[in-house]
Amino acid sequence: MNVRTEDTEGRTSGGAASLSGQPPEEIERRIEDTRRRLSDTLTALEAKLSPRERLRSVADTARRRGRQLAHRGLDTLSPDVTTMIRIDHSHVFALFRRFNRSHSARRREAIVSNACLALEIHATLEEEIFYPALREAGGRSEALSKSVPEHDEMRRIIATLREMTPDETGYDEAMCSLMRVVLHHVADEESIVLPEAEQLMPERLTELGMAMTRRRMELLRPHLGEVARTTAMSFPVATAAAAAGLLAVGWMMLRPSHHPH
Repeated sequence: MNVRTEDTEGRTSGGAASLSGQPPEEIERRIEDTRRRLSDTLTALEAKLSPRERLRSVADTARRRGRQLAHRGLDTLSPDVTTMIRIDHSHVFALFRRFNRSHSARRREAIVSNACLALEIHATLEEEIFYPALREAGGRSEALSKSVPEHDEMRRIIATLREMTPDETGYDEAMCSLMRVVLHHVADEESIVLPEAEQLMPERLTELGMAMTRRRMELLRPHLGEVARTTAMSFPVATAAAAAGLLAVGWMMLRPSHHPH
């Protein structure tokens, strides 16, 4: 799915037009308008954007591959890399939708913690695995070149959030700033970078997805307790269970294979 959000003049934020020449106030207005429009349309796009639906789709694909290719082992069960990136985006979008200033400080902190960890791991995976492979395959889009600086901006805001408590002045505003940066980044990535990858290196998508799954579980391993706690506080039970199921599949992929002697 390509996320394409339109500003008030009908131009897509994921297209070639750049906001770099606009005054900061206009950029802020357009990004805020994009956030509002995305929030308004997420319900209508639930089947495509919902982490529950995407996780279910991944599970269905895994079951089909398992039935067809069981003799080749668990490596065949990993989603391809662009599907995995879209799942990550959906997870963070769902967290953004659940962040509400009227919620308790404890719940807001859980949502922020879950989103920040998810974004940090996602950025690391893309920078270590996905972006180098895409550049090697000939990826040269402006959106790709901006991706790492945008990750760095996310990390800066995440560091600020982690130094604050939910009751501090500016905490909610910092989270909203993170939302704006992420939404702008995702619009470019889903409308430009991922289609570019699917065009330039279709034969490598599954291999890269497996590499990303293994590396994800390595990065998650020290944080499993935090992930379980904040996911339970952030999501409905069914969605949290689906996320836990995906983690379990990833964990199985990491376990050493035991072959009879």
